[in-house]
Amino acid sequence: MNDRPSNDEPARLRDTLAAVGADLGLPAPDALAALALGWPELAGAELAAHSRVGSLREGVLTVVVDAPGWATPLRYLQPKVLERAAAALGEGVVRGLRIRVESSA
Repeated sequence: MNDRPSNDEPARLRDTLAAVGADLGLPAPDALAALALGWPELAGAELAAHSRVGSLREGVLTVVVDAPGWATPLRYLQPKVLERAAAALGEGVVRGLRIRVESSA
């Protein structure tokens, strides 16, 4: 049995969204969710309590921190976060890190 739809069969929505996302530079649909769920393991519990995964586009992971003081430790941890992301998702999915400060004030 062939898993590919024939021309008469509609494409699965998930496959269509993944194709459109890839054209826009977005990761596989599950990659962002996996990063968000695994963020405490990637960043460590203390840093994860003050940050969250914002987006992943064209290999750049945007992390939002809740105060400027948390950006510096995250910058120091960047190589380790990229290494852990590669181990979790595969090489090349996350190639860079961008930090954004989002103050609640």
